[in-house]
Amino acid sequence: MADRSYLGEFELMILLAVLQLGEEAYGVPIARLLEAHRGRDVSIGSVYAALERMETKGLVSSSLGDPGGKAKRYFQVTDAGLRQAHETRKVLTSLWHQLPALKRRCA
Repeated sequence: MADRSYLGEFELMILLAVLQLGEEAYGVPIARLLEAHRGRDVSIGSVYAALERMETKGLVSSSLGDPGGKAKRYFQVTDAGLRQAHETRKVLTSLWHQLPALKRRCA
């Protein structure tokens, strides 16, 4: 069996936020988008720590923006990151649909 790793909840949310933000995906907008959807504060430090871990794993890449003023570090989801997000969604969806309570309600 192939060794697969799946994304944690926070990593998955960050990848989805980066995809949604497109060219504007850097720390502050990512944190604000997550706050809006989660309904609670998200620390910029936790966002950057997760992004650095994901960059090490090859799930995101980054580049520095215009150096005029404080340069922003922009993030993009890599092909590997997109595959991992799809695989995680597939597993979660499968598990979700196998819950007995949902089967009874959907029947």
